[in-house]
Amino acid sequence: MAGSVMLAGCATFEKGPVGNTAVPQPAKTVDLDRYLGRWYEMGRYEAGFQKGCEAVTADYTLRDDGKIRVVNSCRKGSVDGKFSTATGKAKIVKDSGNAKLRVSFFGPFYGDYWVLDRAQDYSWAIVGEPSGRYLWMLSREAKPDPEVRAHIESRVKELGYDWSLVRLTKH
Repeated sequence: MAGSVMLAGCATFEKGPVGNTAVPQPAKTVDLDRYLGRWYEMGRYEAGFQKGCEAVTADYTLRDDGKIRVVNSCRKGSVDGKFSTATGKAKIVKDSGNAKLRVSFFGPFYGDYWVLDRAQDYSWAIVGEPSGRYLWMLSREAKPDPEVRAHIESRVKELGYDWSLVRLTKH
């Protein structure tokens, strides 16, 4: 499961600025059936593997082997730019309440993907990982209403993230 194009699977290879020096543990368990499906990236900490990406989506489906198929897509340069996609897999970390996953887009290399918080109705989620270098804000709608956006921003700050590092995604 993941927060956006190439996601945490690439976090193994790249190092951006630390935006949170004390990443909290996930706040809630995750009902995998409710988390699966399409997510739209509302914003992120910019990373090289997502540079210039707009109209970012992440689609999660359950595979026959119990892992999760991850398909991250974006448009390069603008919402009308060249379509780019990456397909990977994720596995749930044991005893994490389904809130921690390991995501891979490159063979045996996995990166952390933590669902730090989410709406009760699974309409939004905040995803990070232990280093504090990566952050994704996801919504079930491409353009959530301003009240939802403000709530997510507030929650991101409460979790200890530096909002000045956030890059909002255009859809």
